[in-house]
Order: sequence, then structure tokens, then C-alpha cells
Amino acid sequence: MTTKASFTSRRNLLLMASAAIGTGMVPMLSRSDSDGHDDYDGENKYQTNSNTTYSLAQTGLTAKVVVVGGGMAGATVAKYLRLWGGSGVDVTLVEPNASYTSNIMSNLVLNGTRTVASLGYGYSDLTTKYGINLKQASVTSIDSTNKQVTLSDNSVLSYDRLVLAPGVEFMEAYGLIQSDYDTKTPHAWQAGPQTDLLKTQLAAMPMNGTFVMTIPKAPYRCPPGPYERACLVADYLKTYKGTASKVVVLDENLSIQAEAVNFSYAFNTIHAGVIDYRPGVTAISVNPDTKSVSYIDQLSAPQSLASNLVSPIPPHRARGSASGGWLANANLNNSTDGKWCVVDVLSYESTSKPNIHIIGDAASCGLPKAGHVANQEAKICADAIVRILGGQQVDSSPVANSACFSPITASTASWLTAVYQYDPSLRKMLPATNGGITAGSTATEASAITNANYRQMNTWFNTLMSDSYA
Repeated sequence: MTTKASFTSRRNLLLMASAAIGTGMVPMLSRSDSDGHDDYDGENKYQTNSNTTYSLAQTGLTAKVVVVGGGMAGATVAKYLRLWGGSGVDVTLVEPNASYTSNIMSNLVLNGTRTVASLGYGYSDLTTKYGINLKQASVTSIDSTNKQVTLSDNSVLSYDRLVLAPGVEFMEAYGLIQSDYDTKTPHAWQAGPQTDLLKTQLAAMPMNGTFVMTIPKAPYRCPPGPYERACLVADYLKTYKGTASKVVVLDENLSIQAEAVNFSYAFNTIHAGVIDYRPGVTAISVNPDTKSVSYIDQLSAPQSLASNLVSPIPPHRARGSASGGWLANANLNNSTDGKWCVVDVLSYESTSKPNIHIIGDAASCGLPKAGHVANQEAKICADAIVRILGGQQVDSSPVANSACFSPITASTASWLTAVYQYDPSLRKMLPATNGGITAGSTATEASAITNANYRQMNTWFNTLMSDSYA
């Protein structure tokens, strides 16, 4: 049986891990530009440098946990289930791909600052350091009654607890089909081949050409990401393709969804005359061959424009939630629109199926859909599962941190951070300030777009990815 002391120790570790990942946030910004980290070498041997070492907790618990999806959420929850649950908690990670490619920082591939290969993370540390079983396959069905998962290789895994972190899938929209995304009009909102294709297409644009991108209605993965992309593409085009180049942003939302102050400054000052931001548009239609685009503007007037390159970010939904998909067949896509999975944010357990937890981008929980948030949700979920297995109550006041950096040019960046706390009256995670939930609290963005932010961005990213995969 897990002791009260071990729960306290684990909660302290969770808070310290959150703080370590947040070293790119406000505390770090008040320091020098050094890339050093503060380390902790207490009972659990948590350190944030490249020589990270951990010891599995001694809980005496025994259980089988299956984790589906090896992205930020799945990798983190698998790791911390072993760390906090101990050797008796058998964890199997189901992931069809041999490695994970980070969506975070992938916009920097477009201007040549990074490569897709530099964003790859394998699973060897998870298997060798923590004893996680890796199953390279995909899910075909879930039998929640008998607690079994059937995989694409026809094997069947039994579980006591199932954690789903499937991420998102991209819907056909704007008159485009999946093959258009792959070959003609890449959205590149899943880092990989489409990212390289979009980079190649950008490099092939004519002098002073026009780039068009679209932004779907929220919620979508990474709220500041599209605006970051607009800035980086604008910076690249005016540097290499002429200052008369244009980046037309067709946003289905009525306003900028994150870092509104800094992105407005970037659009109107740093990239003035290049970025043409058009919010509140509807009825977007894209011709993948001619690259012509039509839409209805905010004043309900039909508009059309010609371009040299279109990168539409289509609406997305939880992977497997389409009609006939494995998530839908298990009745887990229980949001009103059928696109997301509603969960209890104290444990991330599905509100429609017991013993099944959903974390990351697929979950509907009020938190942003972002990699850092996925890491945080995974830890809250892992802590809750270990408590449940030990016959304890889940933490009634979880805290999560949302943090990200947004490059604005090839050498400057902004940042955004928010602390979320649980509101028991609304049963939701809400932005908090001054150590508690305050009505109207919002995320905090950087006071300026600077070179120092850009340098610190790399430290934040490396720390986050190490916490999930190393």
C-alpha cells in the first residue's frame, strides 16, 4: 500500500518537475542569459540536466496500465507511472511509429534554423531506464467491458487502467482532401514530411510573391502557433524573396487567440507591409492546383485572391473520433460536437467510460492543446492513477502550468505562460494569479520581443523534451 509520505513526496516532485520545465518562463527571464539549471537531488533524485537519474518509488502496487500514443502526453504519463507507481505497475506504451517528431519548434524548419531530424525523439530511454514495454502498433478497438485493447497486429492487451493520448487527426476542409495536404497544400501541423514539403515550396516561391495561410476556429493545437508561423514566413520572405512579399492570414477566429499584444506588434510593426491579417473569415475555399482562394470576409462580403503558395491549417479532432473510428466506436468522443473526449480534470478519467483516461490534445478539459500542457496533464493523470491504485483519493487541487516561446524572427521571440488551478464549483481548470483563482485571470505574455527570449527558448525546449523522453 502506498503511504501518505510517498504521496507527499510525489506531489513535491511533480511541483519541482513543473518548475524545471518552466525554467524558460518568468523566473528564468529574471536571471542572466546563462543556460544553466538548478538541480534537485533529494529523495527522488530528480535533476534537470543531461545526466538525469531517477529511482522508482517503492509502493508495493501491482497493476497493468496500457498507454496509447507516444507523443508528449503519452511518453510523459508512461514515464511517471513507472516512477511514481513503482516496479509493480506494468506499463505498456502503444505507438505505431519508431520515434516522435516534436511539433514544438517545427516552424523553425521553414526558415532553415532547424531540421525535422533535429526534432526527433526515440523511446529507448523510456524502455531501458524505466522498464516501459514498447509495442509498435496502432489501436483498432477498445473493449471497455472486458478491459482489453486490440492492436493492428491482432494482439490483445489487457489493462487495469487505460490511458489514451492519441493526439489529433486533420479533417478534410476548404475543398481539399488528404492527398492535397500531402502533396500540394501542406498544413504541416503535424511535423514531418509536410514540414519539409512546405519548406521546399517556400524556397521555390518567386520574388515578391504571396503566401496564404488559414487558421481554424478554436480549439486547435497550439494557440499561438499559426501566428508564429505567419511571422517566421514573413521574416523569411522579406529577407530572401523581397520586401514586397505578402503573407495573407485568413483567421476563422474573430481575433488573435494567444499573445495578442506581441503578435499585433509583430504584424503591424516588425512585419508591417508584409503580413495582412484578416480575422473573422468564413466559407474558405482553396484550389490546390491554381492556389486561388475564396472566402467571406468579416463584413459578409465574398472575396477572392491569387497566391503562389497556400498552407491551410485545417480543423482537427481527436484521432479516431471520426464516424467508424476506434475512439468513436468506444463512445469516448463525448463532446457535443463529437470531436473531443470530455474528462474529469482531477484524474483525466473519461466522463463516459470508467478506468479510461484521456490526456493531451484529444482531451476536452479547458486547457490549451499544447505540448507543455500535455506534459502537465500527464503528470496529474499519473499521480491520480497511482493514488487510485493505492486506494487513496485523487488530489483535489491540481495545478498545471502552460508555457511556450514564439519565435517572431530568425533571432527574436516572445513567450506566454499561465498557471491553472482547479475550481471546484465549476469543476474546471482556470487561469490563476497571486496563488489563487481570480476572476478574469489570463495568460501572461512577454513584455517585449527580444533576442534574449530567443536564446532562452532553446533551454526551455530542451528541458521540456528531456523531462518527457529522457
